[in-house]
Amino acid sequence: MMDFIVAVRDPQAWHQVNMAQNPKHYSALRLGGPHFISRMQENWGAKIYFNTLIPTHEGMIKYGVISHSSLVADLLDWDTLYVAGRLHKPVLMLHKAPEDEELHTALKLNLFSAVHTALLLLPELFSEEQLYITLAGLSYAGDFRMYVGEDQNKVKNIVWAQMEEFRSLYMPILKELEEYVILDSLQGMGEQDTSPPARLYHLSMLPKRLQLMLIREWNKDRRSRDLEDVLRAAAHDTDVEDVILKGIQDIVKISSLTQSVKGILTAGPIKSVKYSWSKVKKMWKSLQR
Repeated sequence: MMDFIVAVRDPQAWHQVNMAQNPKHYSALRLGGPHFISRMQENWGAKIYFNTLIPTHEGMIKYGVISHSSLVADLLDWDTLYVAGRLHKPVLMLHKAPEDEELHTALKLNLFSAVHTALLLLPELFSEEQLYITLAGLSYAGDFRMYVGEDQNKVKNIVWAQMEEFRSLYMPILKELEEYVILDSLQGMGEQDTSPPARLYHLSMLPKRLQLMLIREWNKDRRSRDLEDVLRAAAHDTDVEDVILKGIQDIVKISSLTQSVKGILTAGPIKSVKYSWSKVKKMWKSLQR
């Protein structure tokens, strides 16, 4: 099933038009009207509203609607890492307004954030495949669906099927970071500077949500260290990757769980059962390989 993400400036107005044109795309929640639908979109889960199992001439699709402001916030700060994480993988942009500099910048910074995070999680020497698997796996860390109802090889399959696309997506960013990391795609190997100054640089470039989690972790002793002190201490901590990974898991755990509960309501009971069953079958097949 193909997934689409639609970013809109005015969710209520968009749903009003879409509900008039495609009422069957919605569950019984449509009876609450476009205001109710847009409120549910913005205030529950990962701030995205999915209509799923929609038949088209090309097969089944599902599409999610997110406000422009919520999308930009997730890309920049990793508020939920739900859509931002999807965009760590190669995707096809069907339409991108050329004048929307805010979104263009946020999309690029989201990829930079992913690289800074992945490098903090990786050792000094790593394979190209290891890098892409780490990048693709960020948004699945802590996702309960990876334990119930998902192909257990999902992340590896995503990377193996799209190695060239991952190269096209990330090589321009890695070239801008050559002072800190070198990736030889011919040899399939990478090497990075893991000195405290290099780690401090990566830590300083992490999204706001992750940095706030680092502050909370380092101030568990009830001291009041500011961000600068925390990042400096973290840069010298050889176990900082564990704290970063836990921070990512905590973000994803909350957003994936609340969005899944929301998805049961937005899809309706029949579609929810069909969709869940298809996921369970995928997981079962992956376990039998």
